[in-house]
Amino acid sequence: MILADFQACTGIDNIAEAIALLELNNWDLVAAINGVIPQENGILPSNFSSEGTQTSGFGPHSQPTGATPPSSSASAFCPVPPLRHIIERQPRMLNFRVEYRQRCVEVVLEDASTVGEIKQILETELQIPMSKMQLKGWKTGDVSDSTVLRSLHLPKNNSLYVLTPDIAPAASTSQNSALQESLNQNFLLVVSHREAQRDYSLNFPGSRTVQEVKRNISDLTNIPVRHQQWEGWPATVTDDSMTLAASGISYPCHHLSVCRRASPAPPREQPEECTDVHMVSDSEGDDFEDASEFGVDEAEMFGMGTSGCRKSPMMPENAENEGDALMHFTAEFSARYGDCHPVFFIGSLEAASQEAFYGKARDRKLLAIYLHNDESVLANVFCSQMLCAESIVSYLSQNFITWAWDVTKEANKARLLTMCTRHFGSVVAQTIRTYKTDQFPLLLIVMGKRASNEVLNVIQGNTTVDELMMRLMGATEIFTAQQQEDIRDEDEREAREMVKREQDEAYRLSLEADRRKREAQEREEAEQVRLEQIRKEQEEEREAIRLSLEQALPPEPEEEGVEPVSKLRIRTPSGEFLERRFLGSCKLQVLFDFVASKGYPQEEFKLLTTFPRRNITQLDPAWTFLEAKLFPQETLFLEAKE
Repeated sequence: MILADFQACTGIDNIAEAIALLELNNWDLVAAINGVIPQENGILPSNFSSEGTQTSGFGPHSQPTGATPPSSSASAFCPVPPLRHIIERQPRMLNFRVEYRQRCVEVVLEDASTVGEIKQILETELQIPMSKMQLKGWKTGDVSDSTVLRSLHLPKNNSLYVLTPDIAPAASTSQNSALQESLNQNFLLVVSHREAQRDYSLNFPGSRTVQEVKRNISDLTNIPVRHQQWEGWPATVTDDSMTLAASGISYPCHHLSVCRRASPAPPREQPEECTDVHMVSDSEGDDFEDASEFGVDEAEMFGMGTSGCRKSPMMPENAENEGDALMHFTAEFSARYGDCHPVFFIGSLEAASQEAFYGKARDRKLLAIYLHNDESVLANVFCSQMLCAESIVSYLSQNFITWAWDVTKEANKARLLTMCTRHFGSVVAQTIRTYKTDQFPLLLIVMGKRASNEVLNVIQGNTTVDELMMRLMGATEIFTAQQQEDIRDEDEREAREMVKREQDEAYRLSLEADRRKREAQEREEAEQVRLEQIRKEQEEEREAIRLSLEQALPPEPEEEGVEPVSKLRIRTPSGEFLERRFLGSCKLQVLFDFVASKGYPQEEFKLLTTFPRRNITQLDPAWTFLEAKLFPQETLFLEAKE
């Protein structure tokens, strides 16, 4: 659009020349036009005052408002409509390269945007509040956040830098890299529940916050976050939103203890001496969430005295079929633990077994059966920390068909045991019966074999991500070895079947060739018989015609008769001569019949005189010998027609 406007105003038809001039002025249309047209005929900002634009909207060649208006020749050279179109054109896209300490951010905005919009993007990218950010490098000096970029007459590419005098620089890049490395590490927290006299070993990534750890402990101990009293957090933990990597806990293992507070602390006012936030959690934003999740009823907190809300079951008891039950399970699992979870097979256990075990050897997978029990204290931690870990989800998706079932309800558990007995035998069902509720959830790893299916491993809920991954990988190694053997057997079997198919196909083609050859021979013989029959019939017909003609010939006259006699001597193609006498008054048809009676029909042969050469066959058969000048004697010869 800028190129078209420039050509319309300057009259330059050469596109390459126009682009070169615009490039020299950084595609500033007004500056490029004023650079081509002399100043007295150029485009002055005062031209556009009548159009409602400000004089400051045009670049370095702007003149005061009282400047002399352009001459009529300039108006004729650059009419008003194209200039109005120039003013109302679409915004240009501007590129900004913004540097901040060791970082560089690329920003692309329209020239109708403001400086504040650049800062908003930088706030997201650099994690620096706009109020503490100073954007420097403008050619016109410092600008406000509300300044429109178009009014600054900027080139297409610009370089800026950010100053943050209120933010102290990082100690070193090595510290930043160390913190980033800590965020990716896994911390083992050994949490001692003093009332229950039980220890929990939990693995957390360094990116988890203290608040998230306390919520997970709430799931295990049924102590709401606001009632938890802790010991063992470092003194650097001043905020529950702090990550474990930044908290200063010991790596790779850190010991903590938790118990329920004897009496709730005042809601807002606390004495000056109680400043240890690590001993007593004050997570105001989690009160209602904890109350609804762990049985502390919101209505009871407000004195209404109603019973607390409970989670909806993972799987209903009255599902019509296994597919519907699995769909409900998947939806409830996603609602509780998020969308990052294994892809559960929707269908019956038999269908999942068929999908995993009974395809081609290269396509077979292990079957992972996840058994959930809401009454187990390990269920939430196992699902959220282990089963939904990205590494576990990815590994299960690549190597397993994952099927799930909820055994919280006795009816569903009985239904599962029946299915396991039918598909895997009574031993597996009996094994599941031996596990207690607090040992759930379970993850059964099943491998398909030629004779029967085998349960390779049963993983209980009291495990860690690393241990879970190691056991999954161990099962995969066993399965891979068996799969390679199955692939070899399958390839050998397919090779044998291929050879057999090729032999059968070659035999079939041989039979087909013999059949076609036999049929062709039979057709040829039949054709020969038919042609022989036709030939015989034709010969018999010709013989009959010859005999009839021979019998119909008038008797040969005597040589010394009263009537004139013509004596003819006829040479045949074989070299023999036919001699006969005819009355001079006989018709030529008698001659033709005589020749035909000797086996030379008129349709196939012609009679010719020697000299002068005449074709007697072409004469009128009604002519007499005298009229045809075949008197008193003549020598003729027979010649086959072409």
